[in-house]
Amino acid sequence: MRARFGPAGNSEDFPYRSSVQAPGWLAEMGLECYEYQCGKGVSVGESTARKIGGAAQEAGITLSLHAPYFINLANPDRSSLQKTIGYITAACRAADWMGAGRVVIHSGALMKRTRREAMDIARPALREVVAACDTAGYGHIALCPETMGKINQLGDLDEVLELCTLDERLVPCVDFGHLYARSLGELEGREACVRMLDRIQEVLGEDRARNFHSHFSKIAFTPNGGEKMHLTFDQADFGPDPAPLMAEVARRGWSPTFICESAGTQARDALEMKGLYTSCLEQG
Repeated sequence: MRARFGPAGNSEDFPYRSSVQAPGWLAEMGLECYEYQCGKGVSVGESTARKIGGAAQEAGITLSLHAPYFINLANPDRSSLQKTIGYITAACRAADWMGAGRVVIHSGALMKRTRREAMDIARPALREVVAACDTAGYGHIALCPETMGKINQLGDLDEVLELCTLDERLVPCVDFGHLYARSLGELEGREACVRMLDRIQEVLGEDRARNFHSHFSKIAFTPNGGEKMHLTFDQADFGPDPAPLMAEVARRGWSPTFICESAGTQARDALEMKGLYTSCLEQG
């Protein structure tokens, strides 16, 4: 298998009004996947979701879905956890309608706790989320905890990998733009890519590592907070550069899913990433 590429949501040059047309449009471009966005809440109805799923199946597009942004696994309040469970199960229901196999979830905020304290809250919370999804009949959908871009958020690479050790069905969503931003530009270039991919393999084993989920975009950051805003590939003031990552993934023969989150140019930039990756494969 090879790596797959596609956008998060619909880019500015998407020529249609409905996401039902997105899978066919992306397939014509030469892309292979599409992440439906429910960041502000799960509002898609069953009929539309099933139409998107049918269009994706017909076009050969693999679907994933991004759950609401306001999930916080690190909040010890029981009512907050119940809300989080509701957000995630609603996202899984929509994903099930579409035939999407992965749902991306945020880990949460530190809320003035140490990183260890926040993780010790998030671990049992995620176990409850997984159990709730199983009970609701969504055990076939992989949850993907995402690495986060702001320094005060739970979700550096090691934290996400630790969460993924709780259940073999959990798939890390490694957002290389977020990791670049929260490291203030340190996680950039070939050596950094090698270290990050080696770390995924070390913690999860190669079989799980080779199929990780990923977000990628250039991201501007501030010295105190980390992530500030998503950029396009044409903007050169910040990174990361996708080329070293594409080269390393091709060298390893891994087959992750890359979802591009560029600001408005996500489909075009996903195609650029695929071109870089394909060139590396052809060069051996």
